[in-house]
Amino acid sequence: MRIKQKPEDFSVKESYRFDEVDSGRHRVYLMDKQKLSTFDAVTRLRDAFGLKPGAISYCGLKDKQGRTEQIIAVDGADVDMQEPDLRLKYLGRTDKPLSAANITSNRFSVTVRALTPESLGPLNLAAAEVNRLGVINYFDSQRFGSLKHGQGFIAKDLIRGDFEAALHNYMAKPSELDRTEDAKIKAFWKENWGRWDARVPYEGTRKYHRVLKSLRDQPGDYLRAFLQIDADYRAMLLFTYQSYLWNEGVRRYLQLMLPREHLFPMRYQAGTLLFHRDASPEVLRTLRDATFPLLAPNTTFSDPKVEEAVRWVLGREKLRLEDLRVPGAERRLYFKHEERPLLSFPHKLVVGRTQADEVNRGAIKVNVAFTLPPGAYATLVIKRLFHFEYAEDSAETIRASQRPKLAQAEADAAAHEPSSRRGPPRRDEGAPRRASGARGGDTARRPGAARRGASTRELQAPEPAPGRARTLASQAPAPKPAEPPVPLGFRERQRQRKVARETARAETEARRPQKSKPSKSRKK
Repeated sequence: MRIKQKPEDFSVKESYRFDEVDSGRHRVYLMDKQKLSTFDAVTRLRDAFGLKPGAISYCGLKDKQGRTEQIIAVDGADVDMQEPDLRLKYLGRTDKPLSAANITSNRFSVTVRALTPESLGPLNLAAAEVNRLGVINYFDSQRFGSLKHGQGFIAKDLIRGDFEAALHNYMAKPSELDRTEDAKIKAFWKENWGRWDARVPYEGTRKYHRVLKSLRDQPGDYLRAFLQIDADYRAMLLFTYQSYLWNEGVRRYLQLMLPREHLFPMRYQAGTLLFHRDASPEVLRTLRDATFPLLAPNTTFSDPKVEEAVRWVLGREKLRLEDLRVPGAERRLYFKHEERPLLSFPHKLVVGRTQADEVNRGAIKVNVAFTLPPGAYATLVIKRLFHFEYAEDSAETIRASQRPKLAQAEADAAAHEPSSRRGPPRRDEGAPRRASGARGGDTARRPGAARRGASTRELQAPEPAPGRARTLASQAPAPKPAEPPVPLGFRERQRQRKVARETARAETEARRPQKSKPSKSRKK
């Protein structure tokens, strides 16, 4: 089975409510986004309209992989965005920022692909189990993107007081799976860590400007620099680790409550989850009403089995409850206690009719629709329904799926690039060089000839005579392997191309023979 093969395969619409106030300072918009995380969409809007951090509030984070609708509120500014992947619709005004309290539910529509007719029998049985037993309310893989991209739990660095490691993992740990320019920026800072005045040769560094300014002012104060990160993103880093502790604690709690034969495992980004396929009426009543805490230093317990599960997971992490704090920044970086329901029950669960899958030849697809309360993950419902054949994508699988898209994107970019910018075709390293004096020879070998795309320094450097070059080559030691050059930014490449074109045009004009003007007597 496969999900999210196309953006429209995963759709979520937020059901919301807010108190409309005509004179309110917060403008409320319905945001329709596609293939963008909530953070990415908010950052784009903030940069486009020059808004301060925290000026845009929202009710919750929505999945990047899919098409989602959610409401946002902009403090003190009118904005408009109508782009293919991000659109806004004005709804009204309110007098306070949005929060999770403004969501009532989320309606999901998910197309599941690459199925076989043999999948339908187990699917119907699983749907009956979900309606009767519910789904364990875990945090799913998309909560743990920092693990997929190799950054680990940054909150653990903060707890240890290793703020340099936390900042390094945030801005200098590029991911092999990330094809955006942000990965190149992270790679740059990985190679130039500590050189805070270095110029980044890429666009899109604005998100790190406040951090870098702090490091230039006070190079050794990594905590101060870390606190320049957007407050919502800092809070999410702590919440990610809280979510992992919650998942591991609930997994242990289920082992204490249910026999092994009633449980089955499923892999996910941060390890293994346990789901129940059956339960006695007494245990099911307990699970229906149970909550499990998101841990903080002030967490207390009323259920001894919940406390036992928490002690188990903290012991494995070599932590105590009182260790869940960030030394030196307790007021700005802190873990907040919250009770989270143990189960979620999908409402209005509908499994549609099967159809031919146009993406996977020979397979079938089915649409599944349901409503979930705020904070519950639709992907977990899909995994529970199709647990008999679902498998989490590995990093190798993701990389393999990206290769054709990357190659196609490069081919499309090359096809649409103007011929004047492509430069001369590459010559194979082993191919013999044609003599400069031969007809049709390499024009770049002639003194003064300019190659398109060459840098200014290359255009100005004189070329030695052939005999002198051979003498120098025989006497000079073997050159050291050159370090790979830092890629130039877009504007610098454009400037160098312009200089090369102007130089080539001037040399062409200089070589062109001048036409002599006819004398006046000849005209007569």
